[in-house]
This record gives sequence, structure tokens and C-alpha cells, in this order.
Amino acid sequence: MAWEAPSPDRFTADVLREAFLAIADEMFVSLQRTSQSPVVYEVLDFAVGLTDARGELVCQGNGVAGFLGPLGEVVREALQRSPDLRPGDVVAANDPYTGGGTHLSDVAVVRPVFFGDHLVGLAAAKGHFTEVGGKDPGSWTADSTEVFQEGLQLPFVRVVRGGEWDRDLLAVIRANSRLPDMVEGDLRAHVACLEVAERRLLELCRRYGTEVVTGAMGQALDRGEHLARVALGRLRPGVFEAEDGIDDDGLGHGPFPVRVRVEVDGSGVRCDFSGSHPQVPGPVNCSRSGLVSGVRTVYKALTDPQEPANDGWFRPLSVVCPSGTVFTAERPAAVAAYFEATEMATDLVWKALAPAYPDLLPAGSFLSVCSTSVALEHPDTGEPALLVEPQAGGWGATGTADGQHGLVSVGDGETYVIPVEVAEQRYGILVERFGLDVVEGAGAGHHRGGRGLRREYRVLSDQALLTVAFGRHRFPPWGVAGGRAGSCNYVEVVPADGSEPRRFGKVARMALRRGDLVRLVTGTGGGYGDPLSRPRSLVAEDLADGLVTEEEARHVYGWDG
Repeated sequence: MAWEAPSPDRFTADVLREAFLAIADEMFVSLQRTSQSPVVYEVLDFAVGLTDARGELVCQGNGVAGFLGPLGEVVREALQRSPDLRPGDVVAANDPYTGGGTHLSDVAVVRPVFFGDHLVGLAAAKGHFTEVGGKDPGSWTADSTEVFQEGLQLPFVRVVRGGEWDRDLLAVIRANSRLPDMVEGDLRAHVACLEVAERRLLELCRRYGTEVVTGAMGQALDRGEHLARVALGRLRPGVFEAEDGIDDDGLGHGPFPVRVRVEVDGSGVRCDFSGSHPQVPGPVNCSRSGLVSGVRTVYKALTDPQEPANDGWFRPLSVVCPSGTVFTAERPAAVAAYFEATEMATDLVWKALAPAYPDLLPAGSFLSVCSTSVALEHPDTGEPALLVEPQAGGWGATGTADGQHGLVSVGDGETYVIPVEVAEQRYGILVERFGLDVVEGAGAGHHRGGRGLRREYRVLSDQALLTVAFGRHRFPPWGVAGGRAGSCNYVEVVPADGSEPRRFGKVARMALRRGDLVRLVTGTGGGYGDPLSRPRSLVAEDLADGLVTEEEARHVYGWDG
């Protein structure tokens, strides 16, 4: 049970706030080092955190910005569904429609931390599991029509009771995965990092006392709210609107118009997505928690991207959207590629606000996670292998600087692509090219957009299955203040038999053969300002660096040598 705690002195509160952050950092390292999946230990597609006894997120360590918020929600839902939690219990959940859920591949685990008979707080972790069953290898897909096709559902079930694993439930999880050892290893790694949090939090309770520790949690939350409101007070108030389109749903439907109205004032930020398209047949829908996470990402960038996040920071933010839209899909809507709608929600708010705050927010980015999955047998060992990764692309320019080349999408945050050496050794493919993709005129401006990337995989196995979800395949990143739009993302498969290459944005289970080339291309970000006003010296540097062509320099930037 929770109780009201007295406030510690300011010095002690500061020490404990840093201690909470240290706990999250240690949890993060623990999970990274013990996970079985490259998508966790290389890509860092996970988040960890600590909440108070009510489920309010006190601190967080996350690789993906898209997990800003779900940890607190999943803890509160776990408390509601299991009010009888005891020491040593661990709850697992991947329900996409409630409790901070996203899609079935993102599994969260929650552990209560008791000091004596008192519930002091809870530890939580949420990460991408490479294989949780479903109709397609890798579980996420581009053509599902309902959640039942997307994998095993864990509706807030106790996988550990009193420190003992539920072997029957573990057997069910293994039986529903194509990679049972990997999924069990990842689950145990997630649970192990919760034990780290419990151990460290109990050490603080023994040293400072539970009342001081819980009081410091409350102060950390209040401090987050205060700093957010101070940051909002520095912004010019106003009402801003934006519209855009989600390309398609993977089943041939689309595009889908979406819109937002953003109100900013000293008291808070209100984002209203009313009027956006209803939920769609394919898996690009996100649920309400995905929408909230997407908005929290840009809100954090607008207020202070450096200060650690907690639930107090987001108290001034409200997100409005009717149920049943592409941003607030309801069961049993397909959500395997939910990240496309979540990223679009972020980008919509970004698009509305960027012209008003050019020193804080850049022009449009390549936006999409550009999620890629290749299922195959390793040509050397014959063992099944499953490559799952995001792709990096170009970010937009700001009012003061050029855009960044080859960064992951805004929702992916501090994640990475799989290194070339790991991809070749672990999956038995040949990476023939990995470099910048220069599209003439794309992202041109006084400050130009960052370039996307071109990554090429040569298939060395007899056969493989390709699944991709590349958003912004039809609608390029937007420019600001006269800057040109960027370029679109796409995938191109060049068959080894010499037949015509095929280009697309989404596909599920495309059959590949030995020698086929998969070309993954991400977009250039949007530009800022008139290209003709770009300093000649910078155009010359771009030419020397191969970032623009001579024709682009002459015809777009007016360069005369």
C-alpha cells in the first residue's frame, strides 16, 4: 500500500533523484548485456524505469523515445489488475490497447518493490522481442488485418510468483515462438534488470528510510512539472495546425489524411487530433498510448530535451483524439506496424510548431522507422535466422544549422542500426553498400536537409522472406520558410535473374532467392530557407564532400564555381 510521505531536505532530495537515475542506468546496462536479441543489445529497442507506489514514473532509461510514457501506464494497469501483488512477483504484458501497450512484439514486465510490508515503488522494463509468434516470422508484419494474426497476447499475467517462475506459462510462451530460446532469454533478461532495480532501491531505503525515499520520489515528479512549466513560459503562445497523410496500410488502402491543432500557452500544451482518419484495415494503426507517446516525444523536444523525463514533466500536456481513429485504434485492430502512426503523430505536431520555433525544431525528417525484417536460414549453418532492424535517414534543417545525415527516426531515439559486421556474421547476408543517398534538389535550402542512407543486402541463402514497412513513401519530408521538401523512402528488390527491379514502401513475406539484392533507401530531410541564399562557401564544401552534385549546385543553389 502507498502512504503520504514527508518531504526530505533539498540536498537529500537531489542526492536521491540522482540515485534514482543511476538505478535506471544500471537497469539499462543490465538488460543490454544479458539480452539474447540484437534488436535489444545492438539496436537498444527497449526502455526501463522506476515508479512510485502509485505507478507514477520517477525516472527512465530508454533507447527508444517512442517509449516515453508507456512504462508508467503499464505499471498503473498492473496495479489495477493485480492489487494483491507480493514480493517476488513479476507481471508481463503486451496488450496493445491498454496499459501503455504498443504492439505485441513490445513486451513489458513489472516488479513491485517492498520494504518490509510497504510497497515503496515498482520497477518496469519494456522491450522489443524478436519473435512472439503470429502468422509471420518476426511477429510484426505489413499486412495483418487483426491483432490475433500478430502473435501471442500476454494480458498482464504473472510469469514469476514469489520469486518462482511459472513453468507452465513459460512453456506456453516458448511454444508460440519460432525462436523459443531467444524469447525465453529475452524475458529472463528483462526480469533480471528488475531485480537490479529492487536491490538498489532497497539499499536506499535502508540508508535513508522509506519515508525519505518515497518523499524524494514525489519531489522528483514535482520538480519535473516545475521545469516543464518554466520552459513553456519561455515560448510564444499561439494556436498552430498541420495536416499530412499516411501513405497506405500495407493492404492497398490509402492515403489517409491526418491533422492536428496545437494550443501553446504558459499553462500547458494541448494537442487535438480530431478529424483524423478512422482506424484502417492494415497494421499501421496505433492505440491511444502510442499516440500519447508520440506527442510526448515532440513535447519533450520543445521544452527541454536534455533534462531527464518523468511523469511530472508531462502534467502540462493534454492529448485529445476520439476513439477509433488511426491514432486511437480499438481492439481487435491490426497494430503490428503501429510505429508508423505514432511517428506521424510526432511529425504532425512537429510540422505545426516548427515554423513558430525554428531554433528548437527542425524541418521534416524521413520520419519512418523503416522497419526491416529478413527471415532466412544461415547459409553456413542452416540455422534459422531473423534480421529485424530499423533504418536511419535524413533529418531536417533548422533555422541555424543543416540537417543531420543518417540518424534513426525521432521515435527510435537513441537506437542504432545493426552493424555491418554483425549483420553478415549473424545472418549470413552480404552488405554490398552502406552510405549516403544523394537526391538532387531534395532538402535544398539556406540550410539543407540531412541525407538519407542506402543500404544493400545480397541474399546468400537459397531463399528468404522480406517484410518491410517504410512510411513517407509517397509524401516527402516538408521544408520550412522556403526550404524544399526532402525525398521519399523506398525499398527496391533487384532480382538475380535479371528481371525488372521492384520498388515499394511496404511488403510482407516477399520471396527472395540466392543472389537477389535488397536496396533499402531512406529519405533526405526538409530544407530551411531559400536555397539561393545559401553561402557560396558552404555550397563548395558540399560539392567537395559529395553531398550535392554539380548540376544541383548550379541549378538549385545558383553556384557558378
